[in-house]
Amino acid sequence: MRIGVAGIAGRMGRLVAREATAAGAVLVGGTWRAGEVPPGGTPHFTDVAALARHSDAVVDFTHASAVAAHAAALAGAGCAWVLGTTGLSEADQEAVRKAAQHIPLVQAANFSPGVALVLGLAARLAAALPAEAYDAEIAEMHHRQKADAPSGTALALGAAVARGRGVTLESVAVRGREGETGPRPPGAIGFASLRGGQVVGEHTLLFAADDEQIALTHRAFDRAVFARGAVRAALWLEGRQPGLYGMEDVLGMGATP
Repeated sequence: MRIGVAGIAGRMGRLVAREATAAGAVLVGGTWRAGEVPPGGTPHFTDVAALARHSDAVVDFTHASAVAAHAAALAGAGCAWVLGTTGLSEADQEAVRKAAQHIPLVQAANFSPGVALVLGLAARLAAALPAEAYDAEIAEMHHRQKADAPSGTALALGAAVARGRGVTLESVAVRGREGETGPRPPGAIGFASLRGGQVVGEHTLLFAADDEQIALTHRAFDRAVFARGAVRAALWLEGRQPGLYGMEDVLGMGATP
């Protein structure tokens, strides 16, 4: 399979390139910005459209500002897409949905197989534990360079809990507390974000009741786990029909609540 990497000179792009080669795929090349230094010998493509025309799948961990343009380019080229960019607006997400009508794509906030499993468990626990009795809180910590908060994975955890409870995350999310906040709203899903050092990623989902607590924690120690999962998703897309898939599909987990 021919795999291209958008933003191949970036931290994640380099890892994806390495993992694609290790998996036996053909590394077509990638895109990068002026001034960036890509892995040695990497073929350069001036834009994603050109990269897509030479690839069976493009892996993309670039920036939310590029998502709409990438969606149009990849759909136009008929190239499969693995999208790990987070922080998307509703307009960006709509562009992704439209692209999925024409190409197969896997979108995930986190390509770690372990996180995919935790998301499935989060939805099942939320469906089983009454929201009025079990308060849901999500804490995450990342390296000091991370620009968005809460993290995409934290929001995916919140969405999984909301889905299990049959509500929308937007209607119950509390994304920070300061000052006299008053009592905790029943059914709220709270978020806390920590930043420091070079923490790759830590996420904990806590269900707290009066008489017990349940915690799900995932810790990533090496970014390679995300790159390896993204390459696995790219290989899985070969021969798939157009559609918007997730890592639960790649892992064969089936539907969650």
